[in-house]
Amino acid sequence: MDFQAFDVSYLSKLRAGDAYTEQHFIGYFTELITLKLRSRLRAPELIEDVKQETFTRTLSLIRSDGGLRNAERLGPLVNSICNNVLMEQYRSLGRVGALEDELAEQLVETKPDALSMVISHDTRDLVRRVLGDLKQRDQNLLRAVFLEERDKEEVCREMGVEREYLRVLLHRAKGSFRELYSRRLEAGKY
Repeated sequence: MDFQAFDVSYLSKLRAGDAYTEQHFIGYFTELITLKLRSRLRAPELIEDVKQETFTRTLSLIRSDGGLRNAERLGPLVNSICNNVLMEQYRSLGRVGALEDELAEQLVETKPDALSMVISHDTRDLVRRVLGDLKQRDQNLLRAVFLEERDKEEVCREMGVEREYLRVLLHRAKGSFRELYSRRLEAGKY
């Protein structure tokens, strides 16, 4: 399964009722929803009912005034609507009176979605590149204190500085990092 990031253009086409985009949307999310529902519902007709209701509600929300504004939230939106429809299905079957903790844990997605993983990976790479562009002393200091989380007294001994001066060095190093990081983001040099 290839995960896809959604953009404003895709969302606009869904709002406008573009047949090809709608077909892609349903095909893409059918596979994901089916994987989710197979472990929670036994009857194929119940799985189909939940899928259809999820798509109906999602497309209705997207096409409503003030609907989904951020295209990157499309995946989490579909997941959330699917969870709600699934809970309604459980209630209609008389299987759930009150939401039990164990059931809630099964319904809440704890893993980051594909977009979040890509963003985290890109951010990590950018931080590494920015750190690599700093002066060696700033690199060593930021790595020791923030990435390795070493004791500041130990860092002071290694660098041969007093604790008060370490605060000054950290302040300067963070400022340099922040400035370089901001410039890279503005320039689009990820």
